[in-house]
Amino acid sequence: MKKAIAILILPALLLSFASITGCKNKKANNEQKKVEVQAVDTIKKNIEANVYPLPTSAEVIKMLSDLEVGYIFGISNPVENSKKYFSSTARSINMGVYGADLSYATLYNIQQSVIDYMDAIRNLANELNMSKIYDASLYDKIKQNFDNKDELVKILTAAFNDTYNYLADNDQQPLALLVVGGAWVEGMFLTTHVSAAAYQVAGISKNLLDQKKSFELFLEITKPYGNDPIVSDFVKALDPVKKVYDRLGTSLTEQNIKDITKAIEEVRGQIIK
Repeated sequence: MKKAIAILILPALLLSFASITGCKNKKANNEQKKVEVQAVDTIKKNIEANVYPLPTSAEVIKMLSDLEVGYIFGISNPVENSKKYFSSTARSINMGVYGADLSYATLYNIQQSVIDYMDAIRNLANELNMSKIYDASLYDKIKQNFDNKDELVKILTAAFNDTYNYLADNDQQPLALLVVGGAWVEGMFLTTHVSAAAYQVAGISKNLLDQKKSFELFLEITKPYGNDPIVSDFVKALDPVKKVYDRLGTSLTEQNIKDITKAIEEVRGQIIK
């Protein structure tokens, strides 16, 4: 993961800067150190700007398949909806949504659904100038690894990373955040709806509680873009989820899970319509 690379790179950069300045006089060193700190901060920001900031929906949904929770047909965002998303905002959000749906179909080996969701994502990607990421070679990789869930997670995670990176690299960080947000919402929707009684499935309540950390991280990384209307509108739409998570303790009750489920339904209904 790029985060791990960043953790390794930054100390090395600091050491290299320190060695360069070791031979200079004290005053020059102080001035140089200021420049070096600024340089490291800049590099750090550049690295972090190009790292998919949350666990991908593929990683979240793998947990469901590992728990042997059955696949539910018709639960994902219908592929026909992809034709009605005309703004870059709606397209970005629903690229994230369909990314989660693609992960869901892929990790359950529902091959026709994989094809359908690949097509839906490709259509949206074309409109956002990202056709190369979701080309035929991606489907070929998926098809070749249908029986290897760990490899599938890597393939899908790489595609999500590439999507996020492309938008971030092209001064479209707000849209990149919408992709992340859409994927998070759909991943939560699938998690809360895979069973009529999700609270009875061992492991799901823990996953929902773990996602509180991801949710808080998402809100944190959107703060620098709080004045951007498309980001602020999306964050505002997440208020029902925030209100539920703000009330939670260190464990979930059946009512907590019902409240999360209802809040996610409300948010998801707004973003896929």
